[in-house]
This record gives sequence, structure tokens and C-alpha cells, in this order.
Amino acid sequence: MFDNLSDRLNKTFKAIRGQGRLTESNIKDALRDVRRALLEADVALPVVKSFITKVQERAVGQEVSSSLNPGQAFIKIVREQLAEVMGAEAEPLNFNVEPPAVVMVAGLQGAGKTTSIGKLAKWLKEREKKKVMVVSADVYRPAAIKQLETLAEQVDVLFYPSTAEQDPVDIARNAHAEAKKQFVDVLLLDTAGRLHIDNEMMQEVQRLHSSINPCETLFVVDSMTGQDAANTAKAFNDALPLTGVILTKTDGDARGGAALSIREITGKPIKFIGAGEKTDALEPFHPDRMAGRILGMGDVLSLIEEAEAKIDQKKAQKFAQKVQKSGQFDLEDFLEQLQQINNMGGVGGLMGKLPGMDQLKGQVDGDKAEKEFKRLEAIIYSMTKQERRFPAVIKGSRKRRIAAGSGTSVPDVNRLLKQFTQMQKMMKKMKGGGMKNLMRGLAGKLPPGMGGMGGLPPGMR
Repeated sequence: MFDNLSDRLNKTFKAIRGQGRLTESNIKDALRDVRRALLEADVALPVVKSFITKVQERAVGQEVSSSLNPGQAFIKIVREQLAEVMGAEAEPLNFNVEPPAVVMVAGLQGAGKTTSIGKLAKWLKEREKKKVMVVSADVYRPAAIKQLETLAEQVDVLFYPSTAEQDPVDIARNAHAEAKKQFVDVLLLDTAGRLHIDNEMMQEVQRLHSSINPCETLFVVDSMTGQDAANTAKAFNDALPLTGVILTKTDGDARGGAALSIREITGKPIKFIGAGEKTDALEPFHPDRMAGRILGMGDVLSLIEEAEAKIDQKKAQKFAQKVQKSGQFDLEDFLEQLQQINNMGGVGGLMGKLPGMDQLKGQVDGDKAEKEFKRLEAIIYSMTKQERRFPAVIKGSRKRRIAAGSGTSVPDVNRLLKQFTQMQKMMKKMKGGGMKNLMRGLAGKLPPGMGGMGGLPPGMR
């Protein structure tokens, strides 16, 4: 998300950083470029006008002229204003009610509503340590009920069964009663979607809302619809008291107009963003951190939180101690490290959160890297335990067997063994704490799908 906007803004800022001092004239030129970039990102016109006016007021005042570095001061103002447009601060879910806290989820058909409930259930269970139950009141699409049941099994939360013959209000009330009996912390209620907002849909969700009085009413909206997403959320909010928005399909949205328009148009915060089909592809929305991502400054805090939640700390510690002590590193360790990277969203998932990496986006093919990871994984899984622990024994006939078993070729197996040997040499340099030697060895040897970049970027040195 925001790739196009980030590129445009960074070109503008590069020009303004080169100015000895900022004047009304060059600020005006920079703001013209910023305005054009926002409009191309499909940000709603009223939001763009308000944003430009506020930045201009601050930029031509004392705030920039008295700064030792006017270019940096201007960028700081733009960052702060971007964060303000998106809501300034993150707004967590409100569970300050007697359990079970009911979270009602609504949205148009195809926005990713049911999938988002599965993701949210997993997030609540793993991050917030909540006991979660899910229920579907979408009686118009029996497939939606089955889909939610499947998701509940995948993420290991309680599922309350319902059928197309039941009344949605009865489903909600019965599920609420059952959640109380089972001492559930959070009940997630899926509602019916339509292809467009109509009176019938609104009357039904209003009936549901008044019957169970949810503590959170979240509207799921497709970010790829741009500023239309904000207008749809506003129309829904006019009929029902929304408490927040879940923005989906952000991985397919290079513009980001929805994220920059929703708060200003609806007055409601974006609480979560979804990127991808995986059940863990959901993260809380932090306006200040997102502003940093837009401007290529990364989002290290989110990266740390993700690492803490998704990386097996015991395994990581055990691996670090093993390498520090002996410098030993086998193919099972190699596989484990690949899986840890994948758990963090793969190479593509890490890119937007690392400072200084925006300049390399065009040279990194996230999909290609993910396919390469899967190929390497398949090759290692086709090896015996002995071969993983002692890769030196893998010769001609073994290579042919491994290639056949993994659906790859002998050159693929050779490539993996070569990459492993390079990694093994680096790990030996870590013995006794030689991190500086390791970093020197890593320069220019980035993971598959990231080749030909010649050294680490400035933000990672």
C-alpha cells in the first residue's frame, strides 16, 4: 500500500532537501507536487484541500524558517499532518464491558468481511489472550456460514452453528447466551453483506444492533475502491453508530486513498488493516507509524511487535546460543530460519517496515522470494534427517533422489547447498560474538529474490 504515493513524495522531498532555505515560492512548488501525488493516490478532494492548507500554514510560519534544517522540518510537518489525517493515534478495541464483549462486523459483499473475522479471532486469541467465539448471521449465504466454521477450525476458536432458516436476531441472541455459558471473552458476529447499501440491509443490521448492543461495530471495506471506500463507510455510519473500520486488501492497493480519506470523511478510526489471505495477515492500524511508512522512514515498532508475537522466542534463543558457542549450523537450522522469515510476512512483508528500504522496492520481487522460499523448503523436507544434519554426504545419487522427491531439479539442489555453505561460513564468523564480521559478510548477500543490490542500504548499516 502507498507505493505510488511514497515514490512521488520522496522525489518531491529530495528536491526540497537540496534547498539552502525554504521560501514561500519553493514551498508552494513542493506543495503543488504533494497535492498532485495525493490526488493520484485517489484521496478525496476535501481531504487533500484541508491537508495542503494545514501544511502550508505551518510551513510558511516560524516552524520552518527558524529551523537549522528547513528541508527536514518541512518533511516533519508533512509526516505529522499525514498522521493527523489518518487519526493521529491508534484506537484499540473497547472491551470495557461485562463479558462476553460483542463485536459486530458489517460490510458489503466481497470486501473480505468473513475472512477478516477469522483473522480478528486469531489476533484476539494470540495477542490479547481472549477466549473467542464466532457466529454468522448471514442467512442469505449458507456458504458464508460454512466459510466461518472452517476459519474457526483453522484458528482454533469456538464456532456457534446457525442455519439459513433462522432469523438473524435469534441467531445473535442465542449465540450471546451460549457465549455467556461458556465464559467467552469476545463474541464476533458476522452479518449479511449486499452488493450495495440498501434499505433492507440497513434495517436488518439496525435490528441486530439494537438486539445485542455491541461494544464495537466494525465496518469492513475494500481499500482498492479508493475514496469510494470512505464514502461507503460514511453512508453506513449515517444509519448505524460505527466504532471503527477494518481496511482489507491493502496488499493489492498501491495508492492508499482509502486509508487517507476514511477518518476525515467518516470521523471513525481505522482499527485494523488486512493484507493477504493468510489468517495472520491482520495488524492494528497506527496512523503515526503508517505516516512513517508512506515517507520511507519504516515502521520499526510494528516490526518488533510482530517479531515478538510470531517468532518462537525459545527456538530463537537456542539457535543464537548454539551459533555463539560452536558456530555450527545445519540444514534444519537453515529451514527454521526460512520459516521464521515467512512467519514475519516474508521478504515483501519486511520491506515497508525497514527504514531506508523504500529505495529498493523496485528491485525486490516479494512473490518471487516467497516461491523461492517454498522451493527451498520442499528440497529440505525431501532430505533424510542425516542429510539435513550432515549436508556434506549429499552427492550425485542423493541429489537426484532429493530433486525427484521435491519436484525440483538437481541444479536447484546444488543452488540450495551453495547458499547453505555461504550461510554456514557467515555463522562461523558469529562464533564468540563476531557480529561485525558477520555484517561485513552479509553485505551484498541478501536473500533470494533480492539479488544484485550490492550491499546493505543506508538505513540498515
